[in-house]
Amino acid sequence: MSMFDISERAEKYRAQLLEFMDSHVYPAEAVYDEQMRAAGDPHFQPPILEELKAEAQRRGLWNLFHPYPEWGPGLTNLEYAPLAEIMGRSHLAPEACNCNAPDTGNMEVFTLFGTDEHKEKYLKPLLAGTIRSAFAMTEPAVASSDATNVELSMMRDGDEYVLNGRKWFASNALHPNCTVLIVMGKTDPDAAPHRQQSMMVVPIDAPGVTVMRGLPVFGYQDREGHAEIDFRNVRVPLKDVLKGEGEGFAISQARLGPGRIHHCMRAIGMAERALELMCRRASTRITFGKPIAANANIQDWIAEARIDIEMIRLLTLKAAYLMDTVGNKEARTEIAAIKVAAPNIALKIVDRAIQVHGGAGVTDDFPLAMAWAHLRTLRLADGPDEVHKRTLARQELRKYRDVKADS
Repeated sequence: MSMFDISERAEKYRAQLLEFMDSHVYPAEAVYDEQMRAAGDPHFQPPILEELKAEAQRRGLWNLFHPYPEWGPGLTNLEYAPLAEIMGRSHLAPEACNCNAPDTGNMEVFTLFGTDEHKEKYLKPLLAGTIRSAFAMTEPAVASSDATNVELSMMRDGDEYVLNGRKWFASNALHPNCTVLIVMGKTDPDAAPHRQQSMMVVPIDAPGVTVMRGLPVFGYQDREGHAEIDFRNVRVPLKDVLKGEGEGFAISQARLGPGRIHHCMRAIGMAERALELMCRRASTRITFGKPIAANANIQDWIAEARIDIEMIRLLTLKAAYLMDTVGNKEARTEIAAIKVAAPNIALKIVDRAIQVHGGAGVTDDFPLAMAWAHLRTLRLADGPDEVHKRTLARQELRKYRDVKADS
């Protein structure tokens, strides 16, 4: 029996999710586009998405990501991975099933480190899908790929902290239902490098919090927004420090491991859909008297895409399996590897699908251009490729630290 065999309960969810995608999600994409165009507001919450959410809840396809049975179905990373891949095939599906980033990571943070008040005020509404949240870590003035660079000041003042600084790429902060931010900043510049930062819960309407703008991603203004946010003398009570002062890095590691699995599996879903679209287009379009699919280079692209997808899927499932069995820390090599491999390979497949579609591929008549923009961004999100490659190289070199140079 393979260690990657899908469990009976996960197979049940998988079958239900596939049917939901075919019967509701894919048909809703055109309706979504029409409603967004009619609204003229890139951050509008279209009615069709609310209908999808209601249907997903009715079917029990809700909060599938949550690993704790008290709050969700309690699936393992390995069980959830194929479901995340299916949802990755459409930009509507993750939110429709309440499995969208960054809410998934924030919900896990509230589950693991939130107080009873945080769970009542934020976790339960997030799980119900009635509010949204954002994660504010990246800063415009420093290279945030090295989290020790984070500069937003969190100065203790009696029973409160006072926050000053600026964040950007706080995804979800322009969602009309966004209510709360989880903010990472520096509480003690003199502590050890990985004990200087803390995370705090900050209502988005707190005095001194100003959402400056939404940042475009390759020209796309994503509906949930990637916000630049200014914090000016924002006061946060001690009770809203998560886990304790100096625990920011520990929280981020707990948050980012599962999040990277989710991102990578969704990327594989995008790659699968791009391959499907490429095959359909190549089979039906005629150039120089024959279908595009008859060209040897197109057949090479299709064959390579299938090989590459199978490879990154197996690598991602291995990472999920190790996270479930030995823990996130012990799986860090595989987690770093998939975070590099999955977006890069999916990006290559989407790019080739765009090429096969010709001019149509760069329009929004097909989901390829938007998928390309998201995947290219994913090579930076949750740590750029270079940081993960550095982790991998260090792990490999550690095996040889005691090897003496040849004389």
